[in-house]
Amino acid sequence: MSSHRGRGRGRGRRTVEPPALTAEEAQSWFAGSLPDDWFTDSPSVKLDRDEIIVTGRLATPKIGEDDDARIAAHARINSFREETRDVRIGIADRAQQAFLRKVSWAVVCGDETVAFTTASVPVMTRLSMDQRATLDTLIDAGVARSRSDALAWSVQLVADNEAEWIGQLRDAMEGLSEVRDSGPSPSS
Repeated sequence: MSSHRGRGRGRGRRTVEPPALTAEEAQSWFAGSLPDDWFTDSPSVKLDRDEIIVTGRLATPKIGEDDDARIAAHARINSFREETRDVRIGIADRAQQAFLRKVSWAVVCGDETVAFTTASVPVMTRLSMDQRATLDTLIDAGVARSRSDALAWSVQLVADNEAEWIGQLRDAMEGLSEVRDSGPSPSS
């Protein structure tokens, strides 16, 4: 029996960590892999340790004065999704093999944004009774269907209302990473 405890040993945990990858490296990889005529400008690429989301902007449909821009945008998005499916799957497969992360797609057309099959990654946590009671209150009030939904709702609430603070934390972490990378290397 193994005496290992802690990270990476539980059921459902990945056995191989994904390779280090910066947003700039991922952006460059997708810029070289995507057809040039798909999007009106370079797609944005966001990533974490589990997922890469590629978001591209589609040309806004030319519509008449009385036409519904939202309907036209959704029609353009649906056409793009169907027409590019096989190529997107091929690109995603190559990226997933190279980066060990799920690849998801999203598009923006006019004022509409649609994400295609983004990953919902389970996150384990331990909560105190008071914290569980908070989640249960959200369920009882009809805000969420489950503790998982209530927790996701709470995280989104923090992201929406504390976006500036979260951004400062991310910037600080990037700065820390740069300082760490510029430091001395351990001798072999």
